[in-house]
Amino acid sequence: MIEAKSFVESIGSALNGMVQGLGQQHADSFEACSRRLLNSMALGEKFDRQRNVVARGRRSDRRFVGARVVITGAGSGIGRCMAEEIAAEGGRVALWGWHKTNIQEVADKLNEQYGTANHPIAFPFRVDVSQAPAVNRTAKRTIAALGGVNVVINNAGIISGKPFKELDDRSVRQTFGVNGMAMFWVTKAFLNELEKHRRAYIVNVASIAGFVSVAGQTDYSASKCAAVGFTNALRAELKHEHASVKTLLVCPYYIDTGMFSGVEAGLLRQAMHMLSTETVAHSIVNAIAKGKERLFIPKIGELATLFNAMPVSLADRLLEVMHANNAMTHFVGKRETQQRE
Repeated sequence: MIEAKSFVESIGSALNGMVQGLGQQHADSFEACSRRLLNSMALGEKFDRQRNVVARGRRSDRRFVGARVVITGAGSGIGRCMAEEIAAEGGRVALWGWHKTNIQEVADKLNEQYGTANHPIAFPFRVDVSQAPAVNRTAKRTIAALGGVNVVINNAGIISGKPFKELDDRSVRQTFGVNGMAMFWVTKAFLNELEKHRRAYIVNVASIAGFVSVAGQTDYSASKCAAVGFTNALRAELKHEHASVKTLLVCPYYIDTGMFSGVEAGLLRQAMHMLSTETVAHSIVNAIAKGKERLFIPKIGELATLFNAMPVSLADRLLEVMHANNAMTHFVGKRETQQRE
């Protein structure tokens, strides 16, 4: 595996050529970005060395005793993994999902492992999170089943993977409905309940695509930009009101849930690898327990925040050099009936 430093060196000559002729101001900007690039790469190397250890070495303490957690997209992928870990650490979970069979299967497994016949700890709810009326009805049932809610994890996601010219209206509405609007509906449905607790959390799973956009992800990236903006503004409002509710913005790289099957990372694969669902889920659960407010997975993903500070021509050229715009060329994803999580 090529280390992150080698990755930087592999594109260094191309970047130097890009800087020539830009002018002093852009050159200075490039130099500053490069320094931060190298520093972040070093952090990324450390994260990569620890990744498997983190995934295998679960904490033995029960950090979620007393937690009553709602997880959307809980039938598979990182939603399912988060539910399993939170339940193992003493929490009760409401499993929201699109596929009834999936969430029922997860609930049965968790209740068998951690609950009893008279005291279940996992409750399945089939719901279309993109529809506000359905969300509001299900939220009331969820609060009653759990006896209250103090953590909401907006994790449901979907991707079409189509070029802009090939996107139909239904796909665009569905992407924004699940990835963007659902966060509004779910958060609004539970906010009054969350504010009743001394400590409560709203966790929004966005994406690095909310900061760096590439070809083939116009609807997906736009919906994740909405998720980033929503979380930042909500955090500002809650702090301004001195509310007891905290927010956590999660921005992962590509995850091997099947949603991103066929994605090719280009040169980025030398510094960032397709993330396992277990690694991402554990990182989020751990961030909640530690009270964090922003989480990039892996750490090197923080580089994404630099792109908006770069000159547009430099940022665009950098994406081309890394072949990032070819990532969706061979995208397959899941079957349409299983695309939503």
